[in-house]
Amino acid sequence: MSQHALSYRHDIDGLRAIAVLAVVLYHFGVPGITGGFVGVDIFFVISGFLIGGLLWREQEATGHIALGVFYTRRIRRLAPAYVAMALATAVVSWFVLLPFEFREFGKQLIAATVYLSNVFFWREAGYFDGSSEEKPLLHTWSLSVEEQFYIVLPLLLIVLIRVLPRERLSVLWLAYVASLAASILITPRDSISTFYFLHFRAWELLAGVLLAIHLTKGFRPRSPLALSGGGLALVVYGLVYTEPGPSFPGTQALAPVIGTVLLLAGGMGNHIITRVLSHAIPVAFGLISYSLYLWHWPVFVLGLYVLGDTATWVHQGIGIALSIMLAWGSWRFIEQPFRRGWPSPGGMVGLTALASIVILGLGGWIFRADGLPNRFGPRVQPHIAASADFLQDFSRCEVPADGPFAGIEICPIGPEGAPKVLIWGDSHLRAFKEGIDTAAWEAERPGLLIWRAGCPPLFGIEKRESYATPAQDAECTAANAQLAQAIEAVGFDDILLIGRWSYYADGRGVGRDEENTITVTPTFADAVPPTLDALAATGADLHVLRQVPEVPFYDSRSAARALAHGRTDVDRTFAVPQVEALARSKGGEAPWRVAAEAGRLSFIDPWPALCVDGTCAALPDGQPYYFDNNHVTNAAALALRGLFAPVMANE
Repeated sequence: MSQHALSYRHDIDGLRAIAVLAVVLYHFGVPGITGGFVGVDIFFVISGFLIGGLLWREQEATGHIALGVFYTRRIRRLAPAYVAMALATAVVSWFVLLPFEFREFGKQLIAATVYLSNVFFWREAGYFDGSSEEKPLLHTWSLSVEEQFYIVLPLLLIVLIRVLPRERLSVLWLAYVASLAASILITPRDSISTFYFLHFRAWELLAGVLLAIHLTKGFRPRSPLALSGGGLALVVYGLVYTEPGPSFPGTQALAPVIGTVLLLAGGMGNHIITRVLSHAIPVAFGLISYSLYLWHWPVFVLGLYVLGDTATWVHQGIGIALSIMLAWGSWRFIEQPFRRGWPSPGGMVGLTALASIVILGLGGWIFRADGLPNRFGPRVQPHIAASADFLQDFSRCEVPADGPFAGIEICPIGPEGAPKVLIWGDSHLRAFKEGIDTAAWEAERPGLLIWRAGCPPLFGIEKRESYATPAQDAECTAANAQLAQAIEAVGFDDILLIGRWSYYADGRGVGRDEENTITVTPTFADAVPPTLDALAATGADLHVLRQVPEVPFYDSRSAARALAHGRTDVDRTFAVPQVEALARSKGGEAPWRVAAEAGRLSFIDPWPALCVDGTCAALPDGQPYYFDNNHVTNAAALALRGLFAPVMANE
């Protein structure tokens, strides 16, 4: 390979600038960069190109890879700035995060420090997972993916040169194809896994590795300008048109990855695109790109956390400027001194180990101290309690491998024994789980609980939900069809249905979640009668829980944050006039009320406990009864468990 190809390339720093600025501007909500998050994919390709090329050249020249030297160099490059960012974020988080979130931050600290945050955030992802804007270390998932790749790649090359020396390149190509195929095939069914896990992202890093290897072997593009032009077009397309959501990464990641490969290959020539990327301004941003990536996300998350709905474009600009300032300081006073050789390799490893122990200890202390709840005053405490009171004990749940419920998660409640009561529903059932379970124990009545988020407990329906993937929508239909047969086969004495009926009837959320939409086919009203017919045919007594009144703009976490940081404008969101709640619930209640009046079911009503003097409150008598605008807390579920006594009565 030529000396030019081995030397420092300014255009790569320019490409880093595109990647990091796209990510930063996207996260801060600057319009026009719908796919700015693919800057991470650009980084993956660049990292693979640089690290893969370095390892391959070393192995070609010496026949081996000096792992100690390689990992020490990686530690020196990455650890100091990360340690500074993590400790600074912990200090600021102590002042602003709610206990429940600060407790989770402690877990984030631990996961990020051991380079497993991608696994951690994958496990945390779910229906009731907090939004990404509540996780100050969420961005470290990509660092974990890279570090895991840095562990795997040199070890793989060492094994290959001993076992299959002539097939090394073929094996890497095979790994590339397998990873790409897996990403494309699995993304439609499980985009969360393909987003976070190395084996689904490895093809992006390997794309850079393979390019570096072929350049080492003498490959030279005939038309560098054409390659760079095509690559730039693909990268811009990815930044502008890639859609976030369940279809990413999959095929959507192809444009930015291929575009980056073409830009790296075309950058071997001296042409207009290379010269622009090599300009002092993009190179400057490229040099601070790692620190800018590290610092921008905590600035964004913690700033938005404090400002909430009061954030404006001015705050947006201040946040971007602050991120750049912190990044420059981090690069100048932290990255550079360590990269220049201080301390010695042994000292660097020891210092990093000590810093890691400190961070791990800090994270463990925050977690074990339950997020230090006494940091805030009494007015905030009810909302803090509500924000932390939404985790139920599902340790008894299982997914049978065979039988009528094969493949469906079922959760026994009450004492052991053949289930006499079935409670079937959606996330509202999950919210009431502790109260229902306690009622089953008090009545000494064994039962079975089955729930699926966003899936109405109705037979013969299909649903399309903005919050769900097509695969999840299909799973709802399939599971409900299976339950129709399973319920008839097992036989229950009592069946209770629980759901967010107004959501299915109106087709959208309300207030804070108004953007969530759902279409049920046939309509909710048309699906209820045949469902009741099928359930009644089993001989069971039927019960339906009236949906709790929705408090449109309440959210315990947002309310606690606002009050903790001196904002009182949220007081108006704690309640809703009962007449408004009734108007919202009317369509969802109508088919159940008709059936109840005909004597086909009992309609269980929680409203008297939640609505007083014409007002329905999230905190009746100051008690934390609502987690968000439509789900109750465990405290509410336990307080209202008497509602389920008729269902559990052993008559």
